[in-house]
Amino acid sequence: MNETSGEPDRKAEAMNRKDKTYGAYLQILKEELIPAFGCTEPIALALAAAMAREVLAVSVVRAEVFLSGNIIKNVKSVTVPNTGGLRGIEGAVAAGIVIGKAEKGLEVIAEAAEEKIPLIKQFVTNIPIQVNVLNTEHILDIRVKLFSETETASVRICDSHTNVVAVERNEKSVWKGPENKAGMKENHGEEENRQLLNVKDIFDFVQTVELEDVEPLLLRQIEYNMAIAEEGMRESYGANIGKVLLSTYGDDIKVKAKAYAAAGSDARMCGCSLPVVIVSGSGNQGITASVPVIVYADYLKVSKERMLRAVLLSDLITIHQKTGIGRLSAYCGAISAGCGSGAGIAYLYGGGYEEISHTVVNALAIVSGIICDGAKASCAAKIAIAVEAGIMGYFMYREGQEFKAGDGIVAKGIEANIENVGKLAKVGMKETDKEILHMMVD
Repeated sequence: MNETSGEPDRKAEAMNRKDKTYGAYLQILKEELIPAFGCTEPIALALAAAMAREVLAVSVVRAEVFLSGNIIKNVKSVTVPNTGGLRGIEGAVAAGIVIGKAEKGLEVIAEAAEEKIPLIKQFVTNIPIQVNVLNTEHILDIRVKLFSETETASVRICDSHTNVVAVERNEKSVWKGPENKAGMKENHGEEENRQLLNVKDIFDFVQTVELEDVEPLLLRQIEYNMAIAEEGMRESYGANIGKVLLSTYGDDIKVKAKAYAAAGSDARMCGCSLPVVIVSGSGNQGITASVPVIVYADYLKVSKERMLRAVLLSDLITIHQKTGIGRLSAYCGAISAGCGSGAGIAYLYGGGYEEISHTVVNALAIVSGIICDGAKASCAAKIAIAVEAGIMGYFMYREGQEFKAGDGIVAKGIEANIENVGKLAKVGMKETDKEILHMMVD
């Protein structure tokens, strides 16, 4: 066969690969951009408790909870919505048992009648809830066991927030699924492979995707996440970081972008009863990846299409960074999302692949290494710093400035930098994670 006759085959193969990548990116977005009501770790715990109660099907007289360290640190300080201000592990378990609807997934406690809230508080007061640190190789591991006078039921969620791997009644298996150490399972089905993500393909996808394929997901993200950001600016939540930024530094667009993202986290960490569309299993990351880009899009008066593509770019770059880090770690996930939002803002200004790549590298060089010491009010301040780094990363490059390979952990090329940060977070900060947990538990 000569070269000419083989040309159509090569073109067909290339088109087939492109079609597969396109479909994979759409599937990743469908798996990632999902609504959650409240902080995802306590909500995952409430989900496990709600499922166990449904399996038990009789009155609960006591509960035992076994949790990996990262779940403990991300649940213990968060206000659980629809509980009248209850915080932490006991509040999440009680809410799941008393008002939880397991079929709602990460919106398990979203539907709560006002008269049910006192029952949640009564449960915490009257029903023993024993909390145990779980010795497990899984970063995200939740096991809830409920007892009646004569029956037991237990549920285990592992690796990702809705991945149920075991259900038992009276110590006998009702359902069992595979564990996945890589955290690549969700809703009892295989997730799309995130390893195929790279910034060049992400940029190409953002430029060429048919908007009707992604618009419903993105519009929901914009609606939900801006609503909770505006709620955080209206009312008093946590340390009110959003309001502090505006009152102290003025309403310059750079400040406003940080402030509204922080305000969304202010509200979410402190019991606001509004849903959020998450990214990489985190509402804070979903807020950080989207809200600053939306605020800038409004300021720059860009088209709706440009805004949607910019938010899409931010989401995918955030997911790409988190793939090497994992759902939970000692590394603050808001940093990844802040770098993603910087890339989205660069796109709004007309930036192409080079501008976006340098924006992310510059931002990572500034803030990589900020620790995650659990979900709580101070997350809002970390989000503000992450968004600041993303914005600075872009304006540095626009002024002809950049951090270069050899400057600390900065490597040559965007993918090498993302890989370095993944190693730093997942491998290098393992001992840091243990010390953080010791400090928080002690």
